[in-house]
Order: sequence, then C-alpha cells, then structure tokens
Amino acid sequence: MSIKIEKIREEKKKGSIIFLLKGTNEVFANTIRRLIVEEVPTLAVEDVEIKDNSSSLYDEMLALRLGLIPIKTDLKSYNLKEQCKCAGAGCAQCELKITLKASKKGYVYAGEAVSADPKCTFVYEKMPAAKLLSKQKLDVTMTAILGRGREHTKWSPGWAYYKKEPIIKVGKVEKPDLVAEKSTDGVFTLKNKKLELNEEKIYDSNLIEYYAELDKGITVEYSDNIIFTLENWGQLTNKEILTKSADILIEKIEALEKQL
Repeated sequence: MSIKIEKIREEKKKGSIIFLLKGTNEVFANTIRRLIVEEVPTLAVEDVEIKDNSSSLYDEMLALRLGLIPIKTDLKSYNLKEQCKCAGAGCAQCELKITLKASKKGYVYAGEAVSADPKCTFVYEKMPAAKLLSKQKLDVTMTAILGRGREHTKWSPGWAYYKKEPIIKVGKVEKPDLVAEKSTDGVFTLKNKKLELNEEKIYDSNLIEYYAELDKGITVEYSDNIIFTLENWGQLTNKEILTKSADILIEKIEALEKQL
C-alpha cells in the first residue's frame, strides 16, 4: 500500500491542520486517530498539594480545574513514569513541579503559575484557575506527569476526525436562491443570479448531503481519498503529534512481529 499525504490547509493560530490521505482506507485513518487521542503522551497535573485555599472553590474542584489546563510538553525531556530510570519513584525526568500563589482580589490566572521548567508552562495564560475575594488566598504546589488519553482525557493532545472526500457536481439548479440562502458555511454563493461553488469551503462543510437534498441539480459522490482533520490543544504542535503517533504505530507493529 502506497500512502500519499497532501496538505490542504494549516492554521497555526487555531492549532488545526487538514490534509488528504490517498491510497489508504478508513481503517488506517481510524488507527491514526486513536493513536493521537489515546496514545500520544502529554504533561498534565496529576497531584495537587493545597497549602492554602480560602477561595469559593472546594479543594477537589480547584484540583480538577488545574488538572484540565493544558501544559506545553517537551517529550525529549520527560519520560512516562513506568519507563523512567527512577522506576516510578519520582524524579526531574518524570515529574514537573508547578507552584501557584495569589492573595489579591480578582481572578487568578494560569499564567501566574511558576513552573520549574520554563519550557513547560500552562498553554493558556489567561485561563482562570480561581477567583479570590478580599483577604482570600491561594497557595498550591502541583505535580505534572506524562500520561495518555486512554487513562484520562486531560492527557489527550487534541482532537482528530476524518471523512471521505466529497465530489460535488452542479448541473441545472432549479432553486439557486434557496441553496445560497441555506449555505451558511459558504460552500455555495449567488453571483449574477447563478449558483457558484466555492471548492475551498467543501473540506470544512458538514452540509454537503443537505445541499443535494435541496435541489436535484446538485449531486454528491465520494472518492477513495480521506480528509483528515487534527486540532491540537496546545501541548504539542501538529507535527509533533503526527510524528509521535507514527513512532508509536511503528513500535506496536515491531512488538507484534516479535510475538508472531
């Protein structure tokens, strides 16, 4: 099987990439999707030592919020605990310490936290962790570790999904005004009273079948190509996620070969 990848669009600010998979099938696409969501490791807060918390949030709620804030991850510097030389005892190569202290009135943001590793900080600095009233305080020490999405969703690096590539054919359209009006995703627009197809919008649309139902002049077919979309949460870049998922797939195949 000869697989080809063709990048359609990447929006780095939004953390998304869309590419075309050629010469493969849904089984392979779903394998990559599951590896991304369940197997690619990232850092996330696992343990929280609360020294002072007089905010309105219970300790458990505060710990939950902190655990769900994405952390920039350096996969070269950290190991999974079960694969670390310390045998899971905890060391600088498998644990990251982050402290958060605040005593002023107002929101306490993730960006106020201090990480022992400057490369690995909370992704979204303006994400609120808690809100303090006058004379309230917050003093916590967090321990972040590498984990996988199969264990908890807080370790998932992003979201991935795929679909077959649609091919739209536009013939004699009886209701161009109606189709253009219902085309809220910009696939169809009206120009000089004629229906115009905007092909660059097709890959994002989930209404393709709906347009075919609106007018018999619009038909939809599907090629064997697969549109794959990846949206990262910020812990890793899309390139790092895809590269790591490929490495994990190779490891699993080699492990299977040894057992045969």
